[in-house]
This record gives sequence, C-alpha cells and structure tokens, in this order.
Amino acid sequence: MISTKTYHEESLTLRDDDYAGDPLGERSHVLPWSLATLNNAADVEYYLTSLVDDRTEDVVGQLIGYITD
Repeated sequence: MISTKTYHEESLTLRDDDYAGDPLGERSHVLPWSLATLNNAADVEYYLTSLVDDRTEDVVGQLIGYITD
C-alpha cells in the first residue's frame, strides 16, 4: 500500500527517483505490512506509475521481515 500519511514510523518514503514512470503528485510512503493481491492484471483499470526494481527490493526485504518475525 502507498500512503501520503507520514505518521507510520516504519514506512518507506518514496523519492522522485524511486519511480520507473512519473512520480506521484504528493510525497508518498510505502506501507510494506499492508498488501493487496490481484488475481488478474485486467482488474487494474488505471495505472499511475511503478517503482524501480531497487526500491521494490527494499519493500520486499522489509515485508519479509514482517512475515518471518
């Protein structure tokens, strides 16, 4: 999940160079403990942007920490 709220202490702040496409309009933060899965890519009606691989790996690394702790 991505949020513009800053009160989540363990969120990962996204910088403009973290986006593979255009950055979002507001400073955003990834909440790696909050996941949503899609069964079908066709469920996505509107695509804004995506994260570069290095930042996605940061998110996955933190997520794995939540799952294994």
